[in-house]
Amino acid sequence: FCTIDPNNAFVEVPDERLSKLSKINNSKKTINAAIEFVDIAGLIKGASKGEGLGNEFLSHINSVDVIAHVVRFFEDKDIIHVKGSINPSDDFNDINLELILSDLNQVTKYLDRINKKKMEQKEKNRLSELLSSLIMHLEEEKFVSSFDNIEELYKIPDIKLLTSKPMFIIANIDDGYDKEILSAFKNTLSENQKFIVIDTKIEQEISELSPEEQFEFLKELEISDTALNQIIQTGYQLLGLKTFFTSGEKESRAWSCKKGTLAPNAGAKIHTDFKKGFIKAEVISYSDFVNHGGEQNCKEKGKLRLEGKEYVVEDGDIIHFKFNL
Repeated sequence: FCTIDPNNAFVEVPDERLSKLSKINNSKKTINAAIEFVDIAGLIKGASKGEGLGNEFLSHINSVDVIAHVVRFFEDKDIIHVKGSINPSDDFNDINLELILSDLNQVTKYLDRINKKKMEQKEKNRLSELLSSLIMHLEEEKFVSSFDNIEELYKIPDIKLLTSKPMFIIANIDDGYDKEILSAFKNTLSENQKFIVIDTKIEQEISELSPEEQFEFLKELEISDTALNQIIQTGYQLLGLKTFFTSGEKESRAWSCKKGTLAPNAGAKIHTDFKKGFIKAEVISYSDFVNHGGEQNCKEKGKLRLEGKEYVVEDGDIIHFKFNL
């Protein structure tokens, strides 16, 4: 509880494809896509009732799209623990319960407002039944994300619930952590739960090395990728994002958009005029662009496609937007 305000940082999404595009086009600038990370101060038991500035911290969590739940697995007498001792499973369950209790409080209040509201009776009954069912679900200490009728909840515009958000877990370790405790903790999780182990000391050392030295260091430790890259990629996946590119002599740049995004909306990521005056999109797949050595050769080989307003952007597309206002 050193600070109330969250720390925000924009982190580049690593993508080897962007480097190759930049090299092919001799681009003067290379700009990666980015994810915003929000480091929120820790919650304690009772946070949903305002303990330990819980209400403010919970409101910060409400503003994010994906939760990365950091669980402490290391002992360090210089870094205090609110309970005085380390118990990862208890810490994890305490926080999850606080998120559930916060949602339970929100849903109960919302149901009360619905019952008092003047509205069409059939719709009132439908919402009342849906929310009552959700309350029972939360009282069983289950996340909203596992609720059977979650799609119906998404149709209610003004209800935001913490446990409906995608979540992954970061195990915060050091070189002296207990491997059996980590293994036992991991075994309690569902099979599809995203789980990343990070040793911040090693990550700090890696961050100070050149890319070539990083490769050798990871190889020596028999690590396939840095924990930071794993965290970035996991966040990117859980956000449901795809990457498309713009590339030329001036710059090569990666852009992120939601899966299912149509070409005009992807263009709006670059400039709103691209959507307003959208005419067409010139599209080359990444594999074609690299295999044929750039745009001109792709044109000659018939690999450049003209796509209209209904085109769904694919991961790896290199796009040039045509527009007129």
